[in-house]
Amino acid sequence: MNVRYRVELSQAERSELEVLLSGGKHAVRKLKRAQILLAADAGAGDEEIARAVGIGGSTVYRTKRRFVLGKLEAALSEEPRPGAERKLSGKQEALLVATACTKPPSGRARWTLELLAGEMVKLTEHADLSRETVRRRLAENDLKPWRRDMWCIPEVDGTYVARMEDVLDLYAETSDPKRPVVCFDESSTQLIGEARLPIPAKPGQLERYDCEYRRNGTANLFVFLDAHQPWRTVKVTDRRTARDFAQCRRDLVDLHYPKAELIRVVLDNLSTHSQGALYEAFPAPEAHRILRRLEFHYTPKHASWLNMVEIEIGVLRSQCLDRRIADRNTLETEIDAWQPQRNAARARINWMFTTQRARTKLLRAYPDPDKES
Repeated sequence: MNVRYRVELSQAERSELEVLLSGGKHAVRKLKRAQILLAADAGAGDEEIARAVGIGGSTVYRTKRRFVLGKLEAALSEEPRPGAERKLSGKQEALLVATACTKPPSGRARWTLELLAGEMVKLTEHADLSRETVRRRLAENDLKPWRRDMWCIPEVDGTYVARMEDVLDLYAETSDPKRPVVCFDESSTQLIGEARLPIPAKPGQLERYDCEYRRNGTANLFVFLDAHQPWRTVKVTDRRTARDFAQCRRDLVDLHYPKAELIRVVLDNLSTHSQGALYEAFPAPEAHRILRRLEFHYTPKHASWLNMVEIEIGVLRSQCLDRRIADRNTLETEIDAWQPQRNAARARINWMFTTQRARTKLLRAYPDPDKES
């Protein structure tokens, strides 16, 4: 047993270590050092401590030495570790960040680690700089100049607020079969075929499929969702023209809600989503007949989140379409199987955002009529 560094804890030190080990979140290394000190204070030998704690004998020796020479805090804390100095100074790191936030050189779409390393060599006295040094400094500043996000800030004006509250008021109504509220949108989906047949799963092996695939074009999905009833329907088409939109309006009136007096439709501002689309697709008397039973309620521009059917489209994709579907017939078959099951389950969207919440949460975004222009 090493007798050069003998650990003798005071009652206060012993209590502190026992509290440390009894609970709370602490680094594993710190907890092991506490176990070493308590075991050494109890008279255990170095080899016995090393086996019990699951560490090397040198760790036991260093911990005891640091306790004897520097007391408890020194024994529990980390020693400074040797290593090379940072290659970039604080000012140089700031210069790197600033450079990464500027436009890339002519002829390049974005900054890369190699480009930034070369640029820093030009701007500083460094003869060379590795891409790993650049990567680490950018990571510390949570900066990825090779990535971009597309975003859009809607202009919240009187028109935006009026349309938002109009839609939210529709959602807040009680169900009325004579005046249903139907959310509508469309979504394109790719038809992807297998280049080779997948290998089915078996015990001990996942299903395997080839990375190659065949593009077989696209199909369009027109999705309807009743805001107050557990009902939705999906229509698959080859395109999403104004004529296709008009045909969906006729289906809504004649097939899905033949007894409704007025159908309030929530939809976005796509150019084909207009009353004129029906006059382009049908004779004037037919278009007029359909439109007399429809009332369009448009979401604000850049506010598709207000359309309840967007959530349902996400459910459709995750539950039914998240796989390779090769052709339109298969797509229709799969959707025809999914749709009645979800309707039979009486699944509904639990919409929580109300007009009152909008006025509370988006108060600063609302126009101020008392503010001088």
